[in-house]
Amino acid sequence: MMLNDASKAQTLDALSGRERSVAEKFAAGMTYREIGEALFIAPTTVRTHLATIYEKLGVRTKIGLAAYFADASGAQPAPSLSGASPVLAIFPIECLNPEERWRRFADGLSSDITIDLAHYAGLPVIAFHTMKSLGSKPADFVADSKALGVTYIVSGQLRADDHRIRLTIELADALNGVSLWSERYDRPVEDIFALQDSLTESIINVFAGSYGTLATVGRNAVRRKPPASLRAYDCYLLALEQHTTFSRAGNAEAIRLFSRALELDPTFANCWAELAYAYSIEACNGFGDDVLTSIENWRTAVENALRLDPTDSCAHACLGNLRACLGDLEGAERAHRRALEYGCNHAGILALLAGSKALVVGDPAEAIPLIERAMRLNPLAPPWYFGMQGRILFAAGRHREAIAALRRSSPESPDVLMFLALSHAAMGEAGEAARAAARLRAEFPGFSVERFIAGYPVTNRDALLAIRHAAELAKLP
Repeated sequence: MMLNDASKAQTLDALSGRERSVAEKFAAGMTYREIGEALFIAPTTVRTHLATIYEKLGVRTKIGLAAYFADASGAQPAPSLSGASPVLAIFPIECLNPEERWRRFADGLSSDITIDLAHYAGLPVIAFHTMKSLGSKPADFVADSKALGVTYIVSGQLRADDHRIRLTIELADALNGVSLWSERYDRPVEDIFALQDSLTESIINVFAGSYGTLATVGRNAVRRKPPASLRAYDCYLLALEQHTTFSRAGNAEAIRLFSRALELDPTFANCWAELAYAYSIEACNGFGDDVLTSIENWRTAVENALRLDPTDSCAHACLGNLRACLGDLEGAERAHRRALEYGCNHAGILALLAGSKALVVGDPAEAIPLIERAMRLNPLAPPWYFGMQGRILFAAGRHREAIAALRRSSPESPDVLMFLALSHAAMGEAGEAARAAARLRAEFPGFSVERFIAGYPVTNRDALLAIRHAAELAKLP
């Protein structure tokens, strides 16, 4: 017997609160393990809940479950089942070669992109095995994505021979099929597994992050909405844009928008992680009234992030610096190692960890390869990457290169002005150092070198000595 939309909505009411949470997360593409970690239950318990859910709803597959939610909420596909964020579907890359090895390569590439985007894009991604069951024919994309309640579609085509691989990737609006972005990748065939990793990394870092394609598309759509209608994910996207200016006003607005997003959706783990990072910026740059209050807010936010998602690489990177602030250097190193484990292909995480290796804990010699890899992975490198590169090069004693990098970063950030003054002073360029120092004092009267050291924090001995010595030369407080 077919149920109408009203009947489906009534049947959903028969689910317990926990069953509803499990069903929504599974329909959105999360695995048993990911659901278990989010809800603090075992994967076997997730499986038991799903058996009950399927029986109560009368469905047999994940696609049926996703369609059930989409129909019960009305004919229009919602941006997400929870209202927190859009949902992304990656259709298996279509292989235009008859050889089985290239079909396997296309499937492996599709699976890797799906798994990595689920970690780094900050939005739910439908599981690969679900999408594999639908095939990869473009004519079916819009119909299938509507059934799954999807907002964006990623599709692709692969052509290959013994010498080159040509891959086309496209991002489209699931509602109407309109193309939002596309790119062609043309690579020589050498080590096939290294090539697969390279293509995956390139695509992920074009899509993911605050300057990535998905965030840019999302922000453009958000700006067309009236402020009263903004959802949690909308506020999150706008906050990310302000967050990466590293200015006093931008950081304050980011904190306001992240906080508003969390009022709308307190379970938004990645938003808690970014809020923690915003409070860390407030602490080291002197943007708040009291550094201890900033650090306490930082601690609360990062703990909430990791409680909701123990695999969030940004939260672990932020936790590492927090632990160093609190004097736990061994704990800081453990957190940074965990961040690298979960974010090894995420350019933004690599950039953050590079800065931490140079100034906080770890081996500073590893910082330069990390920041260089981050910039290779992200061809849309935002200005703050260059600010991070500048402080790393300063710590390495490469002051001329540090100045060049810092001049490509945000001029509204006090730490950029500080490292400019320090680098010029270390080069013996007293006039340039004095100009940067004067601007720093005039524009950021609450900032001091010692506050940056305490709030970043700078605990690597050689970096600490270099900063303090150059600060004396530049006559910085």
